[in-house]
Amino acid sequence: MAASSIKATQLSAAVVLGLFLAAFAAADGGGATTTTTHLHFFFHEVFTDGPNGTTATVVPPARSDGGSFGFVATVDDMLREGADPSSRLIGRAQGVTAGTSLSGDGAITTLLNLVFTEDGPYRGSTLQVFGRALLGTVMERPVVGGTGKFRMARGYTISRKVNSTDPDNLLVIEYDVYVTTSPI
Repeated sequence: MAASSIKATQLSAAVVLGLFLAAFAAADGGGATTTTTHLHFFFHEVFTDGPNGTTATVVPPARSDGGSFGFVATVDDMLREGADPSSRLIGRAQGVTAGTSLSGDGAITTLLNLVFTEDGPYRGSTLQVFGRALLGTVMERPVVGGTGKFRMARGYTISRKVNSTDPDNLLVIEYDVYVTTSPI
C-alpha cells in the first residue's frame, strides 16, 4: 500500500509539473519569437490658446495655492524626429493628463496614445503609455499596450525635457521607447 501511495504521489507531482510547464509555454507564446523595437523621437507641446495650441485644460486646479492638484487636460501633441519644431512630423501624442500629487511637486499622471501617422513601417500603429510624469527629471513610464505593428506590446519609455526654441510656449521632451511584441 505504501509503495502504491508513493507512486501515486510521484505521478500526481509529474502531472502537476507537466501542466505547469504547458501553461508557462502557452503564456510565453509557446516558444514564439519576440521582437524588441527601440524608437527615438521628440514630443512637442504648444501652450498657445487658439488654433495652434495642442493642449486644453478641461478642469482647472482644485486649489488656489498654485499647485496643479485636481487639474485635468487633454493633449494632441506632435511627435517629431528632432527637437526642432520644423523637424519631420511622425505622429501624435493624444491623451489625458491630470494633476494627481498633493505634494506640490508638479507630478502629473498621463494616459497617452502615441499614434504613428507618417509613411513607414509603423504607420497606423499606436502605443499606449500610462504613468507618472515629473518635468525636470528623467521619467520612466510603462507601455501598456499597442495596435497594428505594436499589437500585444509591452515595454517602457524613458523621457526627459530638453531645451526649447520657445520655452514660454513650447515644451519639448525627448523620448526613447523600448517595446517588445510577440506574434499572435
